[in-house]
Amino acid sequence: RLQRAVHELSLLNDLALAIGGLQNSTDIIQTIIHRSLKAVGAEQGVITLVENDDTLAMRTLVRTMDGKETGTRYHLDRQLLGWMSLHKQALAIDSPPTDSRFHGIRWDPSIRSVLCVPLMLKSSLRGVLTLYNKTGEQHFTPEDQRLLAIIAAQSAQVLENARLLESEKALQHMQEDLRVAARIQQNLLPQAPPDVPEYEITGRTIPAQIVGGDYFDYFRAGEGSLALALGDVSGKGLPASLLMANVQATLRGQALWTSSAAQCVARANRQLYCSTSSDRFVTLFFAFLDTREHRITYCNAGQEPPILMSADGSHRRLDAGGPLLGVMENFEYEEDTLALHADDILLAYS
Repeated sequence: RLQRAVHELSLLNDLALAIGGLQNSTDIIQTIIHRSLKAVGAEQGVITLVENDDTLAMRTLVRTMDGKETGTRYHLDRQLLGWMSLHKQALAIDSPPTDSRFHGIRWDPSIRSVLCVPLMLKSSLRGVLTLYNKTGEQHFTPEDQRLLAIIAAQSAQVLENARLLESEKALQHMQEDLRVAARIQQNLLPQAPPDVPEYEITGRTIPAQIVGGDYFDYFRAGEGSLALALGDVSGKGLPASLLMANVQATLRGQALWTSSAAQCVARANRQLYCSTSSDRFVTLFFAFLDTREHRITYCNAGQEPPILMSADGSHRRLDAGGPLLGVMENFEYEEDTLALHADDILLAYS
């Protein structure tokens, strides 16, 4: 017994040294399995990492295998995984096909014996270490169960630390991607107001997240014509920003072919309807400003109606148009034309 205890301590110490310096979870899993096979004397092993959700359902996150045999690669059955989730203790199966506890499992004929131990972290099951087929046609012993349980207890925290580190790195990478996306999105928006005699034009957007779906634009649409747009894409974050870029490209393309605000909006609506899912939509105010005749022709597609404030103190809301974009494939939008006078102010907002 003393000799066996010394041998086990040596195995555990070697394992701790081997996995202590590793940070990649796959490398750690492979090392644990390799040392476990050697310590217990088994042909094949698998570690299945699991995640508890609010319904206590189990979802396999990682399945990695290593073994001395080149034949069938075994996998942990979900019925076994459920048993481990319920009991959270070591399990030895000496004769899998005849074990009444797992009569619903279709065992591979080459599986002679199974030993499972839980990977526990703060009373929570985070994974299962499973070994298959004790070498020499023998059964797994109580000593094997105890040693493998110690290995699992020693390894669970190391695996969790590696998983958290990998999650942190993935989050940092995603955040950097979002920062790049934010710079791209800002570059798509007007960098400076247009220089139009007798007019002052400005716009601004502040996204709720790093990127977002709020959109404004102004661009030349021909001699003496300036296109104005302000919209709001459903949702927030990266999906909304991608759809926003699509809206901008669509409107800029349509404005090259027609001077009708209603036609631009109707064509943009058809394109968005065909290229987006049913849960995505866009509200939009779009207008052509005639800087020579001082008229604005607009179409409002479900956007909060802009306000035209006159110098005499009166005001009106610009609500002619139709429904928001991307909901109905074909809709004949309306437009309206208004005269602009000195000191008039047009406010479009989302």
